[in-house]
Amino acid sequence: MLETLATALPHFRNTNSGQFFLMAGPCVIEGEDMALRIAEQVRTICDRLQIPFIFKGSYRKANRSRLDSFTGIGDETALRILQKVGREIGVPTVTDIHESDEAALAAEYVDVLQIPAFLCRQTDLLVAAAQTGKVVNVKKGQFLSGESMRFAVDKVQQSGNPHVILTDRGNSFGYSDLVVDFRNLPTMRAFGVPVVMDVTHSLQQPNQSSGVTGGQPQLIETIAKAAIAVGADGLFIETHPTPATALSDGANMLQLDRLQTLLEKLTRVRDAVR
Repeated sequence: MLETLATALPHFRNTNSGQFFLMAGPCVIEGEDMALRIAEQVRTICDRLQIPFIFKGSYRKANRSRLDSFTGIGDETALRILQKVGREIGVPTVTDIHESDEAALAAEYVDVLQIPAFLCRQTDLLVAAAQTGKVVNVKKGQFLSGESMRFAVDKVQQSGNPHVILTDRGNSFGYSDLVVDFRNLPTMRAFGVPVVMDVTHSLQQPNQSSGVTGGQPQLIETIAKAAIAVGADGLFIETHPTPATALSDGANMLQLDRLQTLLEKLTRVRDAVR
């Protein structure tokens, strides 16, 4: 599966290492210096551990609880930063889109277009993303089973694009919390596409009374280990030098200086289950 994905991603490093791949970066692009610094640090770690790396950063956050929540520094400004990260650091990049007319714009700057979980059933959005020819990463809706994501794969592939990734980010069971059902990973992998576990978003505690999403970052290692153990092809981890000062989703992000130790543990888990 990774070999097929690699054909669509320039600079996709170490694809024959037998390792999982990593999508990692800040929740949202806050500025050029920070994006470049995070990307460089993560790439250095991933090169050392032979983990293929895709830099993640949202150019705009559309799904916010409160009207006064931070949404971005400007669409084209953030997209140009993503493009610069890809060129200067030499890694593929991924960002999420929310409307059909955003697909072509974002595709000019990044290598992977991500469909947010709440929008994974939006046919026009999936088709527009597919028609760019970019890799399409579809996040499984919190309200869907793994089996249901077969139709998202069909929409992309039947639109002429074979390059699909599916990402799980937990399911909603009750109020203000998510639960990970690890059965979803092998179920979705059976569709013949790479499957990713979104470690940090699956630990969100959304819809808090304050209007600011909470999280359980102390469980990041637990969720990541379990995902690798059941055969996830990749992991999605949002990371930031100081999550407490991050402008979005700081409550569930991994502190950047803890990433290397986590990845070292996860490579040992991968070696044990291969």
